[in-house]
Amino acid sequence: MKRFALTLAAATMVAAPAMAQDFSAELKARQGQFRIMALNLGVLGGMAQGKIEYDAEAAQEAADTLVAVSMISQTPHWPEGSDNFSIDGTRAMPAIWENTDDFLAKWSDYGEAALVMQEAAGTGAEAIGPALRQVGGTCSSCHDDYREPQ
Repeated sequence: MKRFALTLAAATMVAAPAMAQDFSAELKARQGQFRIMALNLGVLGGMAQGKIEYDAEAAQEAADTLVAVSMISQTPHWPEGSDNFSIDGTRAMPAIWENTDDFLAKWSDYGEAALVMQEAAGTGAEAIGPALRQVGGTCSSCHDDYREPQ
């Protein structure tokens, strides 16, 4: 019996690493897209707050980038098992895979808000604030349900 227990323990130790998957590429891709979003939202937010001088061309480029990111298919970036309980380096909660349709709907909502921003960005600094609140609301909605707080 003792030999069986030792064999079982050794097999478990060998099998566990073999079962773990490497999601580093997916994690880097999704975190990269969020960094791109944050950078461009920072430009727009700075203009809306008057911290950055309004530049219609720069605002439009930032908004266009937000729309471009919104069109990236999310499916390959979110393989099941790439949540914060399964791997290090992510705040993605397992609820994403329990509510995938809702998660993807929230991504779609972000895309619609990004289109509103795209329409507003080049028209003046005063138009950026309301559109930015709409984009931020979609981000918060998803983060509230699917991202572990810091």
